[in-house]
Amino acid sequence: MLARKSGMKIQWFCVLIVLFLSTINVSNAQDYDTPETPPPEQENCGGIFVSYTFMGREKEYPFVKNVSAQAWSFKAMLTVLNAGAEELKSWKVFIGFQYRELLVSADGAVVVEGDGYPVRVGNNGTTLAGYPQSDLKTAIDTANDYGQMMVEVNLKGTQFGLGTKGTPMPKKLKLVNEGYKCPAATRKGSYMHVCCKRDPKYKDRLKTKFLPRKYGDLSFTYDVLRAYENKYLAQVTIDNNHPLGRLDQWNLTWEWMRNEFIYDMRGAYTHIKDPSECIYGPQGQYYQDFDFSNVMNCQKKPVMADLPPEKENDDKVGRLPNCCKNGTLLPKTMNETQARAIFQLEVFKLPPDLNRTAIYPPQNWKIDGRLNPTYKCGTPIRVDPTEFPDPSGIAAQTYAVASWQVTCNMTRPKPKQSKCCVSYSAYYTDSVVPCNTCACGCDEKARCDKNSAPLPLPADALLVPFVNRTEKAKAWANIKNKNLPTKLPCPDNCGVSINWHIDSDYNNGWTARITLFNWDDFAFSDWFSAVQLKKAFPGFEKAYSFNGTKLPQVNSTIFMQGLPGLNYLVGEVNGTHPERDPRVPGKQQSVLSFSKKHLPTLNIPQGDGFPSKVFFNGEECSLPTELPRRSDAPRSRFGLVSPILLSLLTFLLLTFSFN
Repeated sequence: MLARKSGMKIQWFCVLIVLFLSTINVSNAQDYDTPETPPPEQENCGGIFVSYTFMGREKEYPFVKNVSAQAWSFKAMLTVLNAGAEELKSWKVFIGFQYRELLVSADGAVVVEGDGYPVRVGNNGTTLAGYPQSDLKTAIDTANDYGQMMVEVNLKGTQFGLGTKGTPMPKKLKLVNEGYKCPAATRKGSYMHVCCKRDPKYKDRLKTKFLPRKYGDLSFTYDVLRAYENKYLAQVTIDNNHPLGRLDQWNLTWEWMRNEFIYDMRGAYTHIKDPSECIYGPQGQYYQDFDFSNVMNCQKKPVMADLPPEKENDDKVGRLPNCCKNGTLLPKTMNETQARAIFQLEVFKLPPDLNRTAIYPPQNWKIDGRLNPTYKCGTPIRVDPTEFPDPSGIAAQTYAVASWQVTCNMTRPKPKQSKCCVSYSAYYTDSVVPCNTCACGCDEKARCDKNSAPLPLPADALLVPFVNRTEKAKAWANIKNKNLPTKLPCPDNCGVSINWHIDSDYNNGWTARITLFNWDDFAFSDWFSAVQLKKAFPGFEKAYSFNGTKLPQVNSTIFMQGLPGLNYLVGEVNGTHPERDPRVPGKQQSVLSFSKKHLPTLNIPQGDGFPSKVFFNGEECSLPTELPRRSDAPRSRFGLVSPILLSLLTFLLLTFSFN
């Protein structure tokens, strides 16, 4: 009996030791206390209560001595609670990360404008949107059911630049849904919170069951046309809404979040057709007797493209309105019928979504073109079902089973990431200000100088590829008594360049010449270009070889496209004698005339004649960082010639060049 009691004491003693050791931090991990009871602010909120709890961090490999370079894994929880009297639809919360965070997962949300995990979210922070639970109902409508009122998002990621002490918390925390105002978040240790309330000045639009549709430079509508237990038929509509937006040979991708797969498509196709991912994945485990050989695509992130025009009347893959344009989406300013694309897809689902109403749209939408703007897309937002005319032709309307909208907006290219560039020249100087160095990017292994300014060039150097300009640049520097750097600047590396030349300046007006150069091997059909002129815009009169139109609603923009029969910008070709002549770019140009009427302060030589922005096929081009300077070169003889005579000379030159 004594031995048994002694043994029991030893067992309890071991248990106590284990419990004690489990409370000791024996690794590089750091844990933080979290509040066990809701703070008083939550009970008194009366709106949307948002909180962020930092749950701990741990040093990651590789271990380095440099504190700012050491990586730490972290865990946190974002909580969004509807403590108000109105349902919150499609909640979105901004978290102001500030420690170079890399978000690896967010269970219960997706990153707005993200491209899948991992995604960099520091130092500018990021916005999270609810998925799959995007709407938060009220306590009144759910009898205090927190499962419908509240969502908890578990965050995991990596952060940098921290020592072993301190609590790395975000700078800001706020709800970003329209109609809500948030004060500065309150922080206490590893916990911060904010109560956001309805803005009394915000006026709701016409109230509907779902959120109203929003404007985007480019918008997608994901309509479910037919729904079954294990599959549904969806239609995707792409609308180009921006006057300068455009896509050529577009490629669309998204991310399936619930193991869906595309069985068939009409009006578009996927670049890869490989059933193996279904056969060896959860799809094959559930659909064991299913023939996957005819499945269109099983990828989690499929890449889809438009069909060529010859498939438009194909009974199997075509016969949809607005399909089969080889991926071309023009702005409505050019052709309203070419500003929309449509395709359909049959989607199969997996458990636990085997009922007609369990439908979730794909996330992380992304679209790009050949030489087009970069679009940033938001998350799908549930909207009222799309209305369609009855297919039988009777005066009735049919509705989609469910509809979502994705809005995308054009972004400005980052430095050295443009796709086109601009050079400047003028009648009052004989040197050209070339495109910026590495305007469209540079190879990291390039031996040239990526950061130095480009060398001034003679005008004829713009007509030859960059590889043939070195000798011209050296000779020009010698003529101008300029010292050449030991390491010459890198090229601009742009497929399309545009020269803006001030042709003349006289009392009542002035003229400019715009020249488009295509250095790529492929051609551009139905091209367009646009320039924004701040002071000089009201005086625009005419483009003589292009079709020029004023777009005052787009920041004083002049929109230009080729005349009928001249809307094809050919690609670069070999010279007359390829063994000794440089390659020749595709080229088109036009003279533009301007009036100075009612513009007494307009000063062309001081820079008022140069554009503040230049676009080609929707892409914003890189502009030079300096303007041409007046030199001792003789004034152009065209300075006193009327614009009409100047346009005649330009027309004759173009005629001879085409012959």
